[in-house]
Amino acid sequence: MIPSIAILAPGAMGSAVAARLAEHGAKVLTSIEGRSAATKARATAAGMIAADAAAIVNADIILSIVPPAEAVTLAGQLATLITKNAKKPVIVDCNAVNVETIAKIEAIVLSAGARFVDAAIIGLPPKPGTKGPALYVSGDSAKNVAALRDLGLDLRIIDGPVGAASALKMSYAGISKGLTGVGTAMVLAATDAGAADALRDELALSAPAVQARLANALPDMIPKAYRWVAEMREIAGFLGEDHPAALIYEGFARLFEHIAADAQGAGTEGAKLVAFAESCKVKKSA
Repeated sequence: MIPSIAILAPGAMGSAVAARLAEHGAKVLTSIEGRSAATKARATAAGMIAADAAAIVNADIILSIVPPAEAVTLAGQLATLITKNAKKPVIVDCNAVNVETIAKIEAIVLSAGARFVDAAIIGLPPKPGTKGPALYVSGDSAKNVAALRDLGLDLRIIDGPVGAASALKMSYAGISKGLTGVGTAMVLAATDAGAADALRDELALSAPAVQARLANALPDMIPKAYRWVAEMREIAGFLGEDHPAALIYEGFARLFEHIAADAQGAGTEGAKLVAFAESCKVKKSA
């Protein structure tokens, strides 16, 4: 029997995951109350069904896929509804939060009598013809969402407690997005100092894989920078306030705040990053 699934919220990742599930015969519910016209259209295109709160908490599985800063609040909202509900769903937190935060979310969910699964999405939103992204899950209730594998998701169960999947996400994002942060800072500094072309050419000679990564990662990051701010601070929290590297990720949070503000304003910093990325591609094709 195919479980009923709810996804909150229908953002870029949530709607893409919903489309994958719907392609495999799942009925996917979501809430579009108060959402923008663009979000509503995205949810409809993904095959998601608009539902009220009562229907959401009556789903078998609820996937929480929201910006990190909203994860605890959403858990509280769901717990309030589930406490009054006879049916107790499995809540799967797929958000980029640290181990301490996931423990808070687990406590909130368990207090409502629901089951809880820690999850980490690694990879880009699913597209037709691709297998990914990977959905890592951990915790005693991870086996209760095994049906997601039959519905097209690349489900990978970690043999570990709640917190294991989040630790993986923090570690992976710390490396992958940390590299983007380093590239962003240095490309902007090189551009302002008149050394962007020299940096591009040297990367092409001595670190072509890094150059190729930045050519794609820098422009891709700009519209997402506002979402990365809280994630960088979650990574800093994962390391711990006494860990010297925590300051690095706080610095990245401030950097992405700067990029996000620029994207909403003059766009000058974004233009420098795009220009560098495009020059890498042009130079390679030449």
